[in-house]
Amino acid sequence: MDSKKMILTALLIAVVTVTTMVVNIPMPAVKGYINIGDTVVLLSGLVFGPAVGAAAGAIGSSLADLLLGYAYWAPWTFVIKGLEGLLAGLLVGGMHKFTFSRAAVGASVAAIVMILGYFLTSTILYGVGTASVALPGDLLQGGVSVVLSLFLVRPIRKYLGE
Repeated sequence: MDSKKMILTALLIAVVTVTTMVVNIPMPAVKGYINIGDTVVLLSGLVFGPAVGAAAGAIGSSLADLLLGYAYWAPWTFVIKGLEGLLAGLLVGGMHKFTFSRAAVGASVAAIVMILGYFLTSTILYGVGTASVALPGDLLQGGVSVVLSLFLVRPIRKYLGE
């Protein structure tokens, strides 16, 4: 990894962390919160590829969990959000194969994996009842993040000259 990509990755990790922390809605009943950090996780993968998306999602999101007092979620978040960013980048097909439809599929599949990941984790930690209560929030979070990332992906790519 060259220094430019390392700096970009570190910046995106920070943006994911800050976005997650600033725009979040606590959900005490399910011991978690809803946020729009997934928008940046998806964009990181869609625009900069699977490695950057995975790092931004895994490190940025789990760091937000730690800083917001949800440390018990951080290991799970590391895996779930890392997969989300990785899949968004893999499914878009790389910079030279980018199309809006590939971005839509990549973002949607990645968000579904995030939703399923948190549902399974909640089921393991708290039981299916609590996981079911958290599901609408995760669906909302994933859906909004997919829409926002698809709205932003073209202007960002255009700005970057891709």
